[in-house]
Amino acid sequence: MNKAWMTKTQKIISQGRSISLGVTLMEGGANFAIYSQYAKDIFLLLFEPSQQTPTDIIRLEKIENNIWLIFVQGIKPGQLYGYKVRGDYDPKLGLRFNENKLLLDPYAKAIHGDFINVDKLLFAYNDKSPEQDLSFDHRDNSAVAPKSVIVDDSFDWNHDIKPGIPMEKLIIYELHLKGFTAHPSSKVRHPGTYSGFIEKIPYLKSLGINAVELLPVNQFYKRDGLVNIGLTDYWGYNSIGFFAPENSYASSPKIGGQVQEFKTLVKELHKAGIELILDVVFNHTGEIDELGPTLCFRGIDNPSYYALKGPGSQPGRLYVNDAGCGNMLNVEHPATLRLIIDALRYWSTVMHVDGFRFDLATILPRMHGQYSKDSAFFEAVSHDPALKNIKLIAEPWDLTTYQIGNFPLNWSEWNGKFRDTTRRFIKGDWGQAKDLAYRLTGSEDLYGNGGREPYNSINFITCHDGFTLYDLFSYNQKHNEANGEKNKDGTNDNFSWNCGVEGETTDEGIIQFRKQMVKNALSCLLIPLGTPMILGGDEFMRTQKGNNNAYCQDNDITWFDWQYAQKNQDITEFLKKLIVFRKRYTILQKRKFSPGQHLNFNNTKDLVWFGENLDHVNLEDPAIKTFCCHLDGTKEPLDSKPYHLFFMLNADHNSHMIKIPKFEKITWYRTLDTSLQSGYDISEFGREQKIDPADVYLINPRCVVVLVGKT
Repeated sequence: MNKAWMTKTQKIISQGRSISLGVTLMEGGANFAIYSQYAKDIFLLLFEPSQQTPTDIIRLEKIENNIWLIFVQGIKPGQLYGYKVRGDYDPKLGLRFNENKLLLDPYAKAIHGDFINVDKLLFAYNDKSPEQDLSFDHRDNSAVAPKSVIVDDSFDWNHDIKPGIPMEKLIIYELHLKGFTAHPSSKVRHPGTYSGFIEKIPYLKSLGINAVELLPVNQFYKRDGLVNIGLTDYWGYNSIGFFAPENSYASSPKIGGQVQEFKTLVKELHKAGIELILDVVFNHTGEIDELGPTLCFRGIDNPSYYALKGPGSQPGRLYVNDAGCGNMLNVEHPATLRLIIDALRYWSTVMHVDGFRFDLATILPRMHGQYSKDSAFFEAVSHDPALKNIKLIAEPWDLTTYQIGNFPLNWSEWNGKFRDTTRRFIKGDWGQAKDLAYRLTGSEDLYGNGGREPYNSINFITCHDGFTLYDLFSYNQKHNEANGEKNKDGTNDNFSWNCGVEGETTDEGIIQFRKQMVKNALSCLLIPLGTPMILGGDEFMRTQKGNNNAYCQDNDITWFDWQYAQKNQDITEFLKKLIVFRKRYTILQKRKFSPGQHLNFNNTKDLVWFGENLDHVNLEDPAIKTFCCHLDGTKEPLDSKPYHLFFMLNADHNSHMIKIPKFEKITWYRTLDTSLQSGYDISEFGREQKIDPADVYLINPRCVVVLVGKT
């Protein structure tokens, strides 16, 4: 690096004034701060949008705690910038500094430009060298590398107030921001954008859901291997900007405009009474493994930000890969932990986000490389006042560990056991009754100890990863050929059933039967205790043509085709009424487990299990496919009147005559029967059908029935 390169600046600079990392706008200019323990020099490069070379190159000063600072006068919002970091390039020791590569600020609030690896310039090594990443690339990539953007945090929130909906009352709708409106059938003005999403908020409100969980919207890297074959990292799980909203989802070409547009989306969701939960990826980054690009963390301080494999406790050349994505963040390092907590605080306070779903969450709370409830991560989250009322949802597993039911009290978890057991019972597998009984009543076996409650269980049957609900009952096997991996990717354990024909069919009987199975699944999702999560589009039987791993499909396979919303409007109406039912009968939103609820499945006053004849049911009998549950709602009256709920589940291919319990001054009404035609399958409140005869009900094959007992 020559001296002229290091001193090119026309700006007036002075000693840094703040140790808040990132860029802090102040009177007269901006303070720049960045962390690096092993760097020898760090340079700030300023750019004009129309120029490929920097207007200024400014050397930062290192102070205590490995923080590098500079104050630059005259800096305003919209300024483009990046860093170049000088240090040793010795990959065998974990050091990968390359002063020729422009790097993003880890705290950048917006990013401008695309990650296009022109001539492999985003690599710090020579990809043509037989030494691969041990080689060194001397080419400068400032002209093609994306730039960080300085953002003004001010925004007219117009007295925005977070809805603050309790977890037990939450109904989550998981979806991809772009895919929601990218299809021409969405008929929005700005398809696939934050603004386009806003146009569909009335639809979300009409469903009755009160929270959306967005797949990652942080700036992410699209891997070369996928882009080169016409695919992409559609899901967005290769985050590279922990503070920055994805710029390709913005409708405006304005530099940094994605921040204002995202805030507008949050404000409009809150106006509609809908919370926003972000799926965040802090377990790994888009820099992938040792053969990945150098975009940010790797070139700033590789040994501090990443968990590396080396002799003993020393860092080495290769990356720990418990996330299965090429690398793993070293959250045990104070600087990395600070980065994550600062990002969570930023999204909560500045962007007004209501909660977070943590991808592969077990990687974050580690001590000595192992999952631990005593980790610094859990302690930092629990003691941060900005995160006190934030919803925290864990995906409680990674490649090395499965910690379902083992997160702290204030964390909820994706309940994978709910998904698998419910799928298996609905399709008629043997031996599922006992486990299903646990799942339907809040999974007390998982959350009943240590003060956790039913709402800690995020109940789901489908999510972005796997079959859609329609495909679950249309395909026995995955069909991922479009992914370019010869159908070898994606799980083979889907617990699906095609109802007699693989894929699409014109057989009206099978079509109607699949609708019945979809209604069974939605009923088993919305009625149980816990917090339900619906996969977006399941309410109108969206299909991915049997692809159960559509992570790379930014096209018609994953986009919401709104023509299905018209074609299958009956299923949408069914879900709407089901959500109304859940909200009305508050016993389904119980915050506490019943005392003794699952002590060997003993009955309690407000929860009783029955067989077909109101007799004791041995839920451990593997042959049980038909059983009933009674909930006593007298302690939670509706309109000051007591009520009873009686659930019947039949996964058998035969009909069964079910005896109905008798209570003084109680008359039973049918509110739901998934085997009936649209318009009769679920009743609005006050229009339920009186049971006659009053003491029995004939439940049809593969069916869910709900009766309401009223005074």
